[in-house]
Amino acid sequence: MSGTSAAQRPSAVPTLQIDNDRVKVTKWRFPPGAHTGWHRHGMDYVVVPMTSGTLLLETPDGEVHSSLTAGQSYTRLTGVEHNVVNANDYEFVFVEMELK
Repeated sequence: MSGTSAAQRPSAVPTLQIDNDRVKVTKWRFPPGAHTGWHRHGMDYVVVPMTSGTLLLETPDGEVHSSLTAGQSYTRLTGVEHNVVNANDYEFVFVEMELK
């Protein structure tokens, strides 16, 4: 997927589930090849993959392939910058919880 320009990629589809004074929870659905667009996280966050597979992370330091397992959570701190791309030939889904 890294050879595909961002302009040719479909967009990942976010569905806001909760947004209150403590947490923002978004379910992200990525069709094959879909991406989030370049962004910087303004809050610490936890991701719970609902699908197993590989995501391509385009970062300021280059491309990183990240293998994720359904149900195996991970966390990152405020300030992460990247574009997340579904590198699989099937839909990839995760839930992101941003901590306010």
